[in-house]
Amino acid sequence: MNEIIKNIEAAQMKAEAPEFNVGDTVRVHGKIKEGNRERIQVFEGVVLKKQGGSNRETFTVRKNSNGIGVEKTWPLHSPNVERVEVIRRGKVRRAKLNYLRQRVGKAAKVKELVK
Repeated sequence: MNEIIKNIEAAQMKAEAPEFNVGDTVRVHGKIKEGNRERIQVFEGVVLKKQGGSNRETFTVRKNSNGIGVEKTWPLHSPNVERVEVIRRGKVRRAKLNYLRQRVGKAAKVKELVK
């Protein structure tokens, strides 16, 4: 039974999953369905967390829109996620950046990773 589930999950995975980590600033191109039309909407922000594994893996992106924090959780292998662009790499020391929710302005910034 376990082998059947693994085969189904492997078929649902994307061939090229985007490479990004927590703390990176990303631009997510998501498909939005409005009536009978479909368009792509861009959501740009900092990756707060990545969780799950296999085809169930999700990531949460937070942005500031008109002074209000907006968070969106995206399934990594979803067909509704067109692509994920990494704009800048962040230097963080933890896996979940929940503390950014209480920060405002410059305090909510993540240092950039310089290689």
